[in-house]
Amino acid sequence: MITAFIQRAVVQGIPLLFGSTGEILTEKSGNLNLGIPGIMYVGGISGVIGAFLYEQSLTSPAEINTLLAVLIPTLSCIAGSLLAGLIYSFLTITLRANQNVTGLALTTFGVGFGNFFGGSLIKLSGSDMPSIALTATSNCFRKTLPFADNLGWFGEIFLSYSFLAYTAIIIALVSSYVLNHTRVGLQLRAVGESPTTADAAGINVGAYKYIATCIGSVIAGLGGLYYVMDYACGVWSNDGFGDRGWLAIALVIFAVWKPSVSILGSILFGGLFIIHNYIPNLTVAAQELFKMLPYVVTIAVLLIVSMRKRRESQPPESLGQSYFREDR
Repeated sequence: MITAFIQRAVVQGIPLLFGSTGEILTEKSGNLNLGIPGIMYVGGISGVIGAFLYEQSLTSPAEINTLLAVLIPTLSCIAGSLLAGLIYSFLTITLRANQNVTGLALTTFGVGFGNFFGGSLIKLSGSDMPSIALTATSNCFRKTLPFADNLGWFGEIFLSYSFLAYTAIIIALVSSYVLNHTRVGLQLRAVGESPTTADAAGINVGAYKYIATCIGSVIAGLGGLYYVMDYACGVWSNDGFGDRGWLAIALVIFAVWKPSVSILGSILFGGLFIIHNYIPNLTVAAQELFKMLPYVVTIAVLLIVSMRKRRESQPPESLGQSYFREDR
């Protein structure tokens, strides 16, 4: 039971890890992107569209090519989430629109975008259910290491996941290294702390903000793709993501803007999200209270960080503020 709980917590937390890592990179540049939930929707439905078109081109599921079945949805997801990131960047960096309002508008747009095209695909597929199943493509995404089952609990806990799960962990570790041990990371953090000072030092503030926001959006979009193709077994249902996008943003605060910490945080959040399923004889009201645990933990961490006032645990100084060079 403990092994199954840990395994499910990891699977539940991987979309949050993608979203939080993408948002951390974005916030390190000084941009507060509350559109992450919408971008995850856009990434998920873009991958679904690519997978649907590929499966429709096949005469039978047996003809599916594993490489194409993975590559086409992944590239579609990257293209869709990149476009969403570019829209946010253009509005907030070039036009200096309010970041909070733009992010919330992008979330609303992303959810509507996903539901519109999701509903359209459901009608095209002729499904009797309010969902579309891409089982053949999902099976390609969900392939695991063949020897994991032979290693007992160790294999189940550490080696029983798809390649996207390990990709999320690798991206988080690489992001942490880049932010803390490279010149690019130093300049990115400088842009987030004081864009005026960074600009005076010859750093292209606009370019760093654009690149960090777009890369962060692509990473978050992969979280949507993982949710559909792996966690949901290739089944797209409108409004099926729930509040995972907001949990990913909450995880950024919990991880104190450190991608490496968000790896453990995502597993913890994933466990808190499903722990009510492992406690017997819970009433419906009690289950809803347990579902609040990730947010309660985030608030507690935020209070502790605020009281300790350690600079390395604080958000970037210019977070949420638009930069205009002529204001220097």
